[in-house]
Amino acid sequence: MTKTQLNHTEIFPTTRYQGSKLKIVNWIWEELSDLKFNSVIDVMGGTSSVSYKLKQQNKQIIFNDVLRFNFHIGRALIENSKTTLSKSDIEYLINYHDDVKYDTFVKDTFKDVFFLDKENTWLDTFIGNLKTFENKYKTSLALASLFQACIIKRPYNLFHRKNLYMRLADVKRSFGNKATWEQKFEYWFLKFANEYNSCVFDNGQKNTSLNLDIFDVDDVNSYDLVYFDPPYTNLKNSVDYLEYYHFLEGLCVYLESDSDSWRKQIDWNRKPLPFQHTKSPWNDRQQLYHMFEKVIAKFKNSMMVISWNSSGYPSPDDLVVLLKKYYKNVEVKSKNYQYALSPKKSNELLFIAR
Repeated sequence: MTKTQLNHTEIFPTTRYQGSKLKIVNWIWEELSDLKFNSVIDVMGGTSSVSYKLKQQNKQIIFNDVLRFNFHIGRALIENSKTTLSKSDIEYLINYHDDVKYDTFVKDTFKDVFFLDKENTWLDTFIGNLKTFENKYKTSLALASLFQACIIKRPYNLFHRKNLYMRLADVKRSFGNKATWEQKFEYWFLKFANEYNSCVFDNGQKNTSLNLDIFDVDDVNSYDLVYFDPPYTNLKNSVDYLEYYHFLEGLCVYLESDSDSWRKQIDWNRKPLPFQHTKSPWNDRQQLYHMFEKVIAKFKNSMMVISWNSSGYPSPDDLVVLLKKYYKNVEVKSKNYQYALSPKKSNELLFIAR
């Protein structure tokens, strides 16, 4: 059995990413498999589980995400067709070297915020080692593996709170796994590096990973299908991925620029030390309907597939009305599904517009 015949979830790297479609991606493909398309752009690709499934089906993939850390995951899994991390690469990355110049920004800045002092020092060392790499695909594979190692060691798998104390408290726990949190970074990095390595394959297409705002994507008429999975919003809450994963975004800045660039972007008035950023229109219910229409209008000459939720805002009925302004045929597929952090079940929806 070839990789492209394997069940997607059997080989895709373990992820605890908020809102990941990994557990329902096979259902998504079942609903799309009868559509006639070759090229697809995943305009808000996240950790690329849908793009990777479509890559397995030998489609040409253009992966895009505005967040830098997601871009690296897309470059590692979607654009990359043959490069892997060797054992010597991995050994080099996880060890200290006398001839490498190391910064101490994570250790100095994030003391008692997310990780222990020795773990922060390890992260500084890792980034210093990775700065010496010249192959962009190895760099992205290393970062993608590091991101998952960081996430798995965090309570709630997020960076939205200064809550290292939750790891350290000697109390009975109703959630999380202290043994997982306390396992060394080296252990988790090796595990995830091996997982990412096993997912690298060539589907015979020229695939690309982009790091753009959705409205800066060019060549809008050159894609057969547009897959659109926006941040989830309902009448009470919205998901701000930069808020949740700012530390991962910061590691990218740290690697690709320097510690001073990360320092200048930090909101020092808040305990988790997130990025300074204004509220995204994707997190503003007053602008959200307009944002959906801008995307649909931009890509109206391609088939449009939207992942949404039955309890989301705009409502499913509103989205159907909106899509029918630009498309003749609109179908809505539904699947019962409950996300890990959601208190109630709802229906996962797939809007298919042609």
